[in-house]
Amino acid sequence: MKFFAAFTILLLGSAVAAAQGANIQEDLVHFGDVVDVDVVGGYEFDWRGSLNADGFLEGYDAYGDPIPGLCRSEAAIAADVTKVLSKILRDPKVVVKIVDRSNRAFARLDGAVRTPTRFSLKRNASLRELIVLAGGFTDDASGEISIYRSSTSSCSSKSPGDNGSQAMAIKVSDLLKGDLNANPQILSGDLITVEKALPVYVIGAVNNPRPVFTREKMTVSRAVESAGGLTKEAEETRVTIFRKNGTETSLIEIDLDKVKRGETDDAVLKPFDIIDVAARGGLKRKYPPVAALQENKDRSRGELPLRVVD
Repeated sequence: MKFFAAFTILLLGSAVAAAQGANIQEDLVHFGDVVDVDVVGGYEFDWRGSLNADGFLEGYDAYGDPIPGLCRSEAAIAADVTKVLSKILRDPKVVVKIVDRSNRAFARLDGAVRTPTRFSLKRNASLRELIVLAGGFTDDASGEISIYRSSTSSCSSKSPGDNGSQAMAIKVSDLLKGDLNANPQILSGDLITVEKALPVYVIGAVNNPRPVFTREKMTVSRAVESAGGLTKEAEETRVTIFRKNGTETSLIEIDLDKVKRGETDDAVLKPFDIIDVAARGGLKRKYPPVAALQENKDRSRGELPLRVVD
């Protein structure tokens, strides 16, 4: 709970909002954008259109060399147009604007968020903002976020004109601390995955039998506490870990009373372990129960809902 409370507080802080704004990069022109070139004081040299297959302003080459537009800023394109028009005009003033971004590829946010979503980005948006718009993290978030930036669908804000694909790994803990490098601007076409933690299953004489998601090394005693602790009927000397090893299942016997007294180590769990706490008078379980793995509860893999960020 502290993990998610800290995230909420961070989102609401004005200092963080200012930091978030400082981390936003200048927007760049993508394939599908409609770009407007306005030569102030007249209309003869004005132009509006899109990029051709080579990334140049379509048809805007009558006055000199073609103007490159792909993955370039409005200001950089305006400077090139000004240079070309200076050959035939005296001190031209040029304003370039991206007037339509609706044909860009969608950014996708999936994984351990409450509402996995596609985003149509019509303005700058940060990773933090999109996570908020997707409802925040779910309980099975692992603490890691992966971002894949395709060479065919977006421009890298770090290296305009360089269309190489990129992969980024971000720690949620860094995002919570307000690290600007952990809150990048999200570009059209980005694929964002909030990684899911792998569960262990706590069953038997505990107050809240359930999957417990491991974001770091999880011990038996911590897993039992995460499942609400022992019931009055629990026999803490009879705890069994069922661990799958390939096609075989091994049994590990744990005495929580000895763990509390420091007489034995608190066993470290592995993903998908099943921890069974016996009840007084109950029979010892010899075979692991059938666990309903979290993956079987995943949402349908149909198309994600679309949200426009404008």
